[in-house]
Amino acid sequence: MGCTSRPADVDLIFINGAEPQSLDPSIITGQIEGRLCNALFEGLTTRNKFGEVVPGMAESWQANPENTRFTFQLRPDARWSNGDPVTAQDFVDSWARTLSPELASEYAYIMYFIRGAEEYNLNEGVNFSTVGVTAENDHTLVVELRAPTPFFPSLTSFVTYYPTHQATIEKHGIAWVKPENMVNNGAYTLKNWKINDRVELQKNPLYWNAASVRLNRIDALAVSNAGTAFNLYATGQADLILDKGMVPQMLLSELTGRADFHSYTYLGTYYYRFNVTRPPFDNPLVRKALSAAIDRERITRKITKAGEDTATAFTPHGITGYTPPDGVGYDPEQARAWLAEAGYAAGKDFPRFEILYNKSDLHEKIALEIQDMWKQTLGVNCELKNQEWASYLQTLKNLDYDVARSSWIGDYVDPNTFLDCFITGGGNNRTGWSVAQYDELIATAGRETDLAKRMRIFEQAEALLVREDPPIAPIYYYAGILFYNAERLQGIHPNVLAEHPLREMYIAD
Repeated sequence: MGCTSRPADVDLIFINGAEPQSLDPSIITGQIEGRLCNALFEGLTTRNKFGEVVPGMAESWQANPENTRFTFQLRPDARWSNGDPVTAQDFVDSWARTLSPELASEYAYIMYFIRGAEEYNLNEGVNFSTVGVTAENDHTLVVELRAPTPFFPSLTSFVTYYPTHQATIEKHGIAWVKPENMVNNGAYTLKNWKINDRVELQKNPLYWNAASVRLNRIDALAVSNAGTAFNLYATGQADLILDKGMVPQMLLSELTGRADFHSYTYLGTYYYRFNVTRPPFDNPLVRKALSAAIDRERITRKITKAGEDTATAFTPHGITGYTPPDGVGYDPEQARAWLAEAGYAAGKDFPRFEILYNKSDLHEKIALEIQDMWKQTLGVNCELKNQEWASYLQTLKNLDYDVARSSWIGDYVDPNTFLDCFITGGGNNRTGWSVAQYDELIATAGRETDLAKRMRIFEQAEALLVREDPPIAPIYYYAGILFYNAERLQGIHPNVLAEHPLREMYIAD
């Protein structure tokens, strides 16, 4: 961490976590990168500080009665940071790039709601003209969907749907995300990017709603160590902590009563994933045994200490009309029985394996606790392996792990944002798990127009995921934690998607 003093011209400094992997909205997958891209880019729609979908590049939109066709009217005053107008064709070209097989975007599947998008993404040689996206004129974008999707405007607020400036990408290639090259359309521009130190954001005077943006410069600090992060905040070198992983666990319970401590619930799950392509994790009995040996209450009581609810389902509670099914819960006796049935009674002949996690005090403490649980309950031995954020993501993508710490934050308020992660070949699956029945249930739910029936189908799918053939072990549901002085820093509001747009924050007079 290179920062030693607070720059005089910075309005807001926040702790963002590890070094960002990229600032290309078409390929990023993590929250760390997403926070920055949300400031640099804007989709057809966006989300306000309450998590509500509001107009972004599109000033209005209309849907047909079946919710299979959406027409977006773009703002005539929308501009790129170089002065070019933002047009409907920009979205067509950007989505074509995101979905192109050559780019191999791990999040491309979130665009499969669009007619023809999946076929184009998965097959070389398919013409993009078969995808249901059309620029009728400079300011009118028409999107045809493969099934009724009433929440599609919510999807277009997500980072993968953001437009990118194609001429800049063609000119600079992968270097287009460098500060001297980037052309973007959000509330902020990229002033500087100091690796392993900070990303500096500057207010974009050409942003369509620049008049409402009140912070001129924002610095996002790249800090992986919780002790360092909280010390920067405590000494006034940072104003805002957006992630409780950046607070030392030994301090958290002592800090909950402070005026600058803010807690809320949101749609997020902390879990372990298994690489089902590697023995012995290719055996569902082994995976169920390991999951049943995890005392989740011990983790939330002893380590996380922020009022988190324990989890056996993947989808958190709080989505209207949906009841997550019970998965494999803590049951040491059943865990031993499953392991014995798999051929490893009392852990005999069970191979040593590794728990992978990205560097963090919290993740390490949880891994140590689970390592002990598995040893004491099942007699199996494992080692811990940590990696920096970018390497960790690549290791997951390559399926080069045994068991890995993971988390998922909902992208929109619907079970699908959790459950479609584990379809066969999905970019965020990263387990090797492939169950035809699960894929069919998710596809069927996507076609179902009756909301109640749709939710019951999702519940059937999730029962496969967390109970019958689990590739994951859910551990707890997140409780959002923020640290900031609410009398000074305003424009922040708790919401279930943990959306905290920088463009709405301001310093009180």
